[in-house]
Amino acid sequence: MKARSKKAAAKDSKAGAGTPDATQKLGRKDYEKELARLHVELVKLQEWVVHKGLKVCIVFEGRDTAGKGGTIKAITERVSPRVFRVVALPSPTEREKSQMYLQRYVPHFPAAGEIVIFDRSWYNRAGVERVMGFCTDDQLQRFLQGVPLIEKAMVDSGILLLKYWLEVSPEEQTRRLTARIDDGRKVWKLTPMDLRSYSRWYDYSRARDDMFAATDTDFAPWHVARSDDKKRARLNIIAHLLDSIPYKQAPRAKVKLPKRQKADGYRQPDYPIRFVDERF
Repeated sequence: MKARSKKAAAKDSKAGAGTPDATQKLGRKDYEKELARLHVELVKLQEWVVHKGLKVCIVFEGRDTAGKGGTIKAITERVSPRVFRVVALPSPTEREKSQMYLQRYVPHFPAAGEIVIFDRSWYNRAGVERVMGFCTDDQLQRFLQGVPLIEKAMVDSGILLLKYWLEVSPEEQTRRLTARIDDGRKVWKLTPMDLRSYSRWYDYSRARDDMFAATDTDFAPWHVARSDDKKRARLNIIAHLLDSIPYKQAPRAKVKLPKRQKADGYRQPDYPIRFVDERF
């Protein structure tokens, strides 16, 4: 399987030169303004995907706290969940463990007119399963050898496959995990697995590097986004996503509200209606 050329990698590196200063956090006002503009474009993309019957599959991977969930929420909060489907599979059942590894992911692949977003994916085998010892070395190597063949088959079938890796620094990961400890809104995100993963930073680095080396191909390359600034990462990923899928404004009928029917004798019922208490 052909990996990406050094020339292509150098081109990507050169393209990254001259980017905005990532050390300066993006302000909320600027973020919300740009996100609103991108949301309009995502709606246009949604309508074009449905109009043309496109099949889009987006994979999000990265270390714990890298910002995958927030990025996916930013992408999907203004579009239809019937078109943008988010797949976040739980741990496999005993039956699923006995299946071919990718078997439980295949039924979730997109059909015509769908954009499927995987919040973690089949790449669990190359990451958490490898680092935590949930798979054997033989299973890992067979996965790394076989997954480019599966992804080539996906692309050849007409699926537009985009793979994103969110890269967070060790310092920012520490800050985010520490912030979860005393925050009642985020404490549910702090699992024993997160803590075990936190202690194995370089094991994950080696796993990531091997995964990239084996699965970063011309037909399904990895796109890495720096995510220490979550707002900036979300905007960069959405912009890249929109640039990666050619789309136009789909035909759209002009909307005009019809006249509302007359009451024709209707009256409110006599029985009491239980309204929610207005506390605010």
